[in-house]
Amino acid sequence: MTVDARPLAIALMGPTASGKTALALEWAQRLGGEIVSVDSALVYRGLDIGAAKPTGAEQAAVRHHMLDLRDPWQPYSAAEFASDARRALDDIVARGGLPILAGGTGLYFHALLHGLSDMPEADAAMRAALEAEAGERGWAALHAELQRIDPVAAARIHATDAQRIQRALEVFRLSGRTISDWRRSAINVPRLPFRVLKLVLAPHDRAVLHQRIEGRFDAMLRDGFLDEVRHLRALPELRDHPRPLDLPALRAVGYRQAWEHLDGAFDAIEFRDRGIFATRQLAKRQLTWLRGELDARWFDPLHERQGLERALRLFLPT
Repeated sequence: MTVDARPLAIALMGPTASGKTALALEWAQRLGGEIVSVDSALVYRGLDIGAAKPTGAEQAAVRHHMLDLRDPWQPYSAAEFASDARRALDDIVARGGLPILAGGTGLYFHALLHGLSDMPEADAAMRAALEAEAGERGWAALHAELQRIDPVAAARIHATDAQRIQRALEVFRLSGRTISDWRRSAINVPRLPFRVLKLVLAPHDRAVLHQRIEGRFDAMLRDGFLDEVRHLRALPELRDHPRPLDLPALRAVGYRQAWEHLDGAFDAIEFRDRGIFATRQLAKRQLTWLRGELDARWFDPLHERQGLERALRLFLPT
């Protein structure tokens, strides 16, 4: 009988506000683990309150990885994440620790666990979002956006070619790299040589998740989220940027809405409503992606804690 000698890792996956961070911290402290963030907002410095970045005390209690890697005006791709996170995992195991992957960015998980093909695969949620955006702004406006971020592709794609505009923007928004860049330098990251316990934390009752999202957003407002965004707006690199809201960092939920509110586009009440709605939409997209992870086990973190603990015991060596 062949023994699986691959090192172990735990992946705590789930929509935003589902309790991943708290469980990752608890298990890391109990098991001598270290946390590897799988979150596309947490890689950016300065995105702290609005991105629910682990606090200083939490980072002091448990070693964290993949936080604060870039300034918000700098690009960071899923391929870079996979490479950087793989090194972090190897370092944790070399020190005798247990890596605990925690986050909700599906593309980052896919890149790390399964590797990337030449470019991201089609994403139904992202395509639906682009369709909705085109319905509001028109495909010509989206083609103009493509012209700004990838003039090479825009020159090849007619302003009325909705399908190709959608694909080019889909690739950029999913990966942070233009479709032209992907075609110039194909990337093929090997599958992760770890044995991974994949657990999805998701309340069975969607209303519970919505309540948690609303409560967390209000807590962020009380903790100074708008002051955080004011600080970002004052940074010269963002203040002088011609289109800051096109930057991947500022497409993080809440930040775009806060930026537009501070621009005077709508009042504080509408800002809160828009921020909560955008976060709920993010959670919906995350759940859609997670349903495609057929080898992941789903648990309601509020009512199935015993099941989570049982899955952990069965996975870890005795």
